Amino acid sequence: MFPVLFEIFGIKIYTYGVLVALGVFVAYYLLLRLGRREGLNANHLENTLLFALIFGIVISRITYILEHPEQINKITDIFAIWQGGLTFFGGLMGGILGVLLGIYRYKLPIWKSADIGVIALTIAHSIGRLGCTSAGCCYGKPFFAEEIKPGLHFSDKFPFFYVVFPEGAVAPPYMPLYPTQIMEFLGLLTIFFVLLLVYRRKPFDGFVFALYMLLYGLLRFSLEFYRGVTPPIQPIGLTWNQLVSILMVLASVVLMMVLRHERKAQKA
Repeated sequence: MFPVLFEIFGIKIYTYGVLVALGVFVAYYLLLRLGRREGLNANHLENTLLFALIFGIVISRITYILEHPEQINKITDIFAIWQGGLTFFGGLMGGILGVLLGIYRYKLPIWKSADIGVIALTIAHSIGRLGCTSAGCCYGKPFFAEEIKPGLHFSDKFPFFYVVFPEGAVAPPYMPLYPTQIMEFLGLLTIFFVLLLVYRRKPFDGFVFALYMLLYGLLRFSLEFYRGVTPPIQPIGLTWNQLVSILMVLASVVLMMVLRHERKAQKA
């Protein structure tokens, strides 16, 4: 909603970039704090996070360009990630590759690392969605309302508020839209607190990671019905993000069953 946070000496500081950086900083702090609780080496975690960031940003940008080629008009547009040009699932795939590299390189325990990693990821992702709100990317479908003044407006229809973006945002200007970015922010914040609560009482390593895949898969599948960015695949009527979400949910159930069985076998 406010793409440019401020401008100094002709240089624009974009709100999206600032909030993404803030999310990374919070995730970094939380990762190290939880890592110390698990007895993991802080330097190894820092390097693994760096691997995840590099791979995540690169692959996230590549998948965004493949999904929105119409936004690339010149070669420099490829690198304009401050305009909101990243996809979460692309970043998730890249981040997982980076984490696996760090786990292999430093011999980190995979499921302990995965549990604390998704907690840090969730809070970073939620803050990043506020960045999407500022840039106007990942916007929702048109929302029937008469007020077209830029800003956040309340309504008596679900989700009981909507958003209108000004000129200069990625989203269509002066059009009431479903506030999918804020809806996802609230959903992710809820998932974060659930994961943090469950982490303190997790029945086995890897449970928090599997629970994250289940909860976020359900959240993203539902939100896709209100998002106006990715068109559905015909004739199934679902977006590719929803297909990935379904796979996440199924994988989470299988993973919980496998890890639970291994846990029982170890006790026996």
